[in-house]
Order: sequence, then structure tokens, then C-alpha cells
Amino acid sequence: MEGFYTVQETTIFGPNGTQFSFAGIRQQNITSIKSYEGVDICWVEEAQVVTKKSWGILIPTIRKPNSEIWITFNPELDTDETYERFVSDPPEDSYVVPINYSDNPWFPDVLEQERLELKRRDPLEYETVWEGKCRPAVEGAIYLNEMRRIADEKRLCNVPYDPLLKVHTVWDMGWNDAMTISLVQRVRSEIRIIDYIEDSHRTLDDYAAELNAKRLNWGTDYLPHDARAKDYKTGKSGEELLRKLRPSVQIVPDMPVEQGIKAARIMLNQTYFDKKATPLVNHLKRYRRAIPVSTNEPAAPLHDEHSHGADNVRYLAIVADKMTNDDWSAKKINYPDLKVI
Repeated sequence: MEGFYTVQETTIFGPNGTQFSFAGIRQQNITSIKSYEGVDICWVEEAQVVTKKSWGILIPTIRKPNSEIWITFNPELDTDETYERFVSDPPEDSYVVPINYSDNPWFPDVLEQERLELKRRDPLEYETVWEGKCRPAVEGAIYLNEMRRIADEKRLCNVPYDPLLKVHTVWDMGWNDAMTISLVQRVRSEIRIIDYIEDSHRTLDDYAAELNAKRLNWGTDYLPHDARAKDYKTGKSGEELLRKLRPSVQIVPDMPVEQGIKAARIMLNQTYFDKKATPLVNHLKRYRRAIPVSTNEPAAPLHDEHSHGADNVRYLAIVADKMTNDDWSAKKINYPDLKVI
């Protein structure tokens, strides 16, 4: 039907008025979608990577009466926004259809051989590639085994706040990059992440006000060692500013990244995440190492949008054994000068 259509760089036109338009909906340029009008069908391919912000802009844009949004994707993580929105808890007016290799009447013998070979060699990978099941974490994830155990043991669940326990916070500082704050309670060796805050371009006093408004049984705020750096505008460090706004502030000991990762691996086996901390779990599932083209070998952890949440958990692992539920633990005790006569 090539002669029926006029193909341009981003659009295909038909003489009967049909028009196909193509656009990206990555988070950085999603606002350009708002200019589209009169769309009958919006087909989103590779939808597993579409973010919450992108869906929030795209869905209201497709507003023509009887319009439809078609979504196709290979599931990756069960915490991905697309999977949660359309598979785990789909809208009432949606139609969800799992499609697999077994639905293909032209499935060739060569692919059948590949399928059986992968099933024999790597059963867990087979479940994702051929059965469409979600991974416990992305391929090559640093915390792959730990995230698999968290999923198997259902430790991403409802974790209520216990007012008898102190709520400690762990911070990874950021301005242009993400600021991440985890709210943590500890019972013996069990770590409970009851809430999680992530944002950018906000001041410390704004975050402190958000925390203070929660009126929880506060313990200690743990800041990374770079919180001691002075801001060239104010001449004060993040540590100094936060000490004026929060009851108790300490600096996380500086520890090599790989040593911190080992500590996090141990801690994660005893950690529960409230569902409000799902974004943090998603970061851990996607935290992986850079692989240089020159060596094709895993190197240092990749610095991307997931590393800030992972750094937060690493800092938590370093200070977890310091977290206590005693009121006096964070206060300086002045002993009287006893004189023996």
C-alpha cells in the first residue's frame, strides 16, 4: 500500500484523511505531546519505560470521544509504573491481554529450539524472556539476589508506623540531582523503611518542614559526609543548616563504596519496605554497574537516576547498627563533678 500513503519524517498521510504521527514520550520532552488534538488511537510501544509523569500528561491528551490508548510492552519489573498502572491495578474500562509465543501460529522451529535451550540453561531468565514474568531486578543488578528474596518473602508490604519506636532519617543530598530521604524504624536487627521522600530543587528548610509536619517520634537525621561542604552563597554547610531545623543530626561515616554495598547486602536481608517506599525499591532493582566498551567487564556502580536511592540505602546500612529507640542516645550527658573528701 506504499502508493496510497505519503511518508514524511515524523508523519504518514493518506488521501482519505488518515494521519499517522510519531513522537517520543520520554520524561524530558513529554510536554510537547500536549499539542496533539483529535487523536483516535494512541499506540504506545515499549511502554515498560514510560514514567508516571509521562502517563500523567499523555492520558488526558487523548480525550477525543471514543478514543483509545493501545499499550504494548514486555514486562520487566513489577514496580514499573506501566505494569502497576495497567496490569497490577488496571483501570475499569481497560482490556488486558497477555500475549505469548504460544499464541503465534507461525512460531518457527528455530525459535522453539532457542526457547528450550534457554529453559534448560537459565530457568529464571526463561520465565521473563518466554513466559513474560517480571524480573526481581534488571539484568546485571547489583542487588539482584537480595531483591529476589524481598519479592519471594513479600517484604514490600504495608509497614505501619510504630509510635513507640524512633523514626530515623537517612539523606542523600541533591539539588539538580535527586534528594532522597528514607524514614526508618529499627526493631532489634529488623529494619523498617516506613516512608520515602524524593525530589529536587528544594531547600533544606522545605524538606525539614515536610518532615516536622508529620509529627513522628523522631530519632536521628543521618547525613552523608559531603553535607559538611560549605555552600558558596550562604557560607554554611547542609549539616549546619539542618541542625537548626531538626532535633538531632549526625554524619554518616565515610566508607568505600564497595564496602558499603557489602553492608547493604547484609542489611537488605532483614529489611521491610512500606509501599510508600516503592520508588526506593525500584531504584534498588535498577542499580547496576557500568560496563566500559573497552573491557566489557563490570566496573564501578553506574551514576544515573537510580544511584541516589541506592546510595541512600548504602548510607542506611552503614549507620543501621547505631539506630536506637532510646531518648538519651542522641543527647549529650553532662555528669556532675564528683569530689571525694
